Amino acid sequence: MIDLNPIDDLARRLSNLVPPGLREGRDELQQNFRSVLQSGLAKLDLVTREEFEVQRAVLLRTREKLEALERTVAALEAGTPARRAGDTPDA
Repeated sequence: MIDLNPIDDLARRLSNLVPPGLREGRDELQQNFRSVLQSGLAKLDLVTREEFEVQRAVLLRTREKLEALERTVAALEAGTPARRAGDTPDA
């Protein structure tokens, strides 16, 4: 879920910029600013930080597996037995 505190803060700042003659409807303006900001953000294709971090971890694991497979294929092409991660070379 998107954190609404920055949206509320921005709506408050925008309502403070309204000229003094229009400030009697300030609370209503602030609510309108907030609604417009939320609506605009909802139209964007955004993900939460948590979703981003989960996908980042998945990508990292996938990259590690790909690199291991590339080493295995290279070893097979070279005609030598492939070493797995953590294996030590024979002495």
